[in-house]
Amino acid sequence: MDAFETFLDGGGIVEADDDMPDDYRRAVFAFIEMHANSELMGGLTERDWIPKTPGLRHKMSVLAKTQDEIGHGHLLYMVAAAMGVKTRPQMLEDLFAGKSRFHNVFHYQAVTWGDQVAIAFLVDAAALASQQAVFKNCSYGPYRRILKRIISEEGFHMRLGEDRMMRIAEGTDVQRQLFQDSIDRWFWPALQLFGPDSKPDDKLLRWHIKSERNEVLRDRWVQKFVPMLHSYGFTIPADDLFYDEATNQWDVGPIDWEPLKKTLAQGGPDSARRITEASNNWNRTAWVREALEQASATVPA
Repeated sequence: MDAFETFLDGGGIVEADDDMPDDYRRAVFAFIEMHANSELMGGLTERDWIPKTPGLRHKMSVLAKTQDEIGHGHLLYMVAAAMGVKTRPQMLEDLFAGKSRFHNVFHYQAVTWGDQVAIAFLVDAAALASQQAVFKNCSYGPYRRILKRIISEEGFHMRLGEDRMMRIAEGTDVQRQLFQDSIDRWFWPALQLFGPDSKPDDKLLRWHIKSERNEVLRDRWVQKFVPMLHSYGFTIPADDLFYDEATNQWDVGPIDWEPLKKTLAQGGPDSARRITEASNNWNRTAWVREALEQASATVPA
């Protein structure tokens, strides 16, 4: 392990068929699997809104975003499967059985169009910041290469959210209140996506999968989005929010991590419905996978 860590510290890149310590393989696999699960479940969140999205322009963007997110998930499953810990079907079956994790924000339901805007504006920005921090110095080559494509598309998603937010900010009082209610629901889940402060012995930092600590990314997000939302006339649902003139920084006060813990234990507000729907879809399409397997078995080598 010492020699391996020296290799990583020197900028070494690990490929799928390279020798690697089992601890590294399993930790990186779990990180990529959770990312893949989150992209897939995020796509299902978008899918819910395809028939309800107002206007053709926005409907087309939701269709495209759904396709992007589910595509990201399957690219990441391909990268994870190559590590030899689980097969792609095993990862999907574990997800649909509630045995594996996905990010907290996808355990909540978007109940209004304003929520969809808040997700694209606040949540996608948080996810993008996290992905960029991984891409910056990622020691696992296949993951770093696939992140380049994912990040470019996630950047469009965030800009789409910003465009929607600005349209609502210039809209009617009813529209602005709709979005304010959505900020009240989604500000904290978006902030909690970064997770609690990184542990001093965080292996993913030591092994150059993550390049920045959770609290650094979280604070950078706060410094960007608190003043931006204020500038458009919206309020932040943080009773202890204050601006420190000495440091020129915003502070949201204490963070309640219990909602995050509940989502990671599959106990979020919309966890059961979302996992059940995904599981039912998987079971209903079993005949397609079986037919493909039978067809491939009959093709001459």
